[in-house]
Amino acid sequence: MKEQLQSPYNYVIGVDGGGTGTRVLVADQSGRELARACAGPSGLMHGSKAAWASILAAIDAAFLETGIKTPDLSECVIACGLAGVHNKVWAQDFCDANPGFAGLVLETDAFTTLLGAHQGRPGAIIALGTGSVGEVMQADGSRREVGGWGFPSSDEASGAWMGLRAINHLQHVLDGRARDNAFAQALLTHCGGHRDAVFNWLAGANQTRFAQLAPIVIEYAASQSQAGDILSAAGREVEKMANALDPTATMPIALCGGLAEAVWPYLPQAVLPRMTRPQGDSVQGALILVMQHFEKQSATD
Repeated sequence: MKEQLQSPYNYVIGVDGGGTGTRVLVADQSGRELARACAGPSGLMHGSKAAWASILAAIDAAFLETGIKTPDLSECVIACGLAGVHNKVWAQDFCDANPGFAGLVLETDAFTTLLGAHQGRPGAIIALGTGSVGEVMQADGSRREVGGWGFPSSDEASGAWMGLRAINHLQHVLDGRARDNAFAQALLTHCGGHRDAVFNWLAGANQTRFAQLAPIVIEYAASQSQAGDILSAAGREVEKMANALDPTATMPIALCGGLAEAVWPYLPQAVLPRMTRPQGDSVQGALILVMQHFEKQSATD
């Protein structure tokens, strides 16, 4: 979704927003990076008001880093790659709540991740964070997604997916269906230390809270088979996504997101030759998107 340019602009802003946090890159009109900053979640599952609050907080922090007073929003154009954009109602609500930017481009976080990973060139990505998604862009500009249906039914190999499996292991231990171990004890401590506390934790658990268990999975993966099995299963899910994105096995596939490095050692050998590290991140992809869009629009005005 895009808004027409309302006025000349002095700053361009790229945003990567998910269920756990928001990252912002501020650049000048030429695209020269000035600063980056972070804030709370801005995935649209949290609502447009909360999303904009996090984005604006990150923008303020970025300008503070530069020593430049935060300008009027009418001096800025912005591209947001956000989780939840596929929900058209959420996306429209977000655009309708534009707090005053001269121009807004809204895309999926998968597409901005792809643009950053391959610097605007054709290729595929599999992004592993709070959620997960895969996307491919062909040489003709056509795009296709794999996964990204949302937690808990999808988001395979994501932090939330790992957390859901981790808490299931803890439940089995508390019931006596599995042997107690250090992994389960670490999960129990995180959730409050006793059985009733786990029930309370579950009552308020959402995608973000399940994803907060992923670091515990990673910490114990080398020493506890139950944690290692979760990461091995994540690696197999990445292989399935790779095969669906590029059945010909001819395109570069960048493994991206905060959990990419943790999952990399658990990828099946057959898929490893096809995987690459990203050349840039999602906020750089959002910057590419906003620069391309408004440069084109300015040229046609």
